[in-house]
Amino acid sequence: MTATTEFYASQAEACARAASESDLPMLRAKYEQAGAAWRSLANRESEIAAARDRRLAETAARAELAQPRQT
Repeated sequence: MTATTEFYASQAEACARAASESDLPMLRAKYEQAGAAWRSLANRESEIAAARDRRLAETAARAELAQPRQT
């Protein structure tokens, strides 16, 4: 989990706490919406990081296959 993903997740958790502590329905809904947006950002960032890692691994594997073997 990257620092950015962790930040997004912590913001989502903070919004969830604020929503659960809120007595006002409109404010609770606002925090729930914000929390959903932060969770979406965290999920998206995780997906991007996973795709980046896969791409780097594939590139490294191709580079190794392209190397001539020395005997």
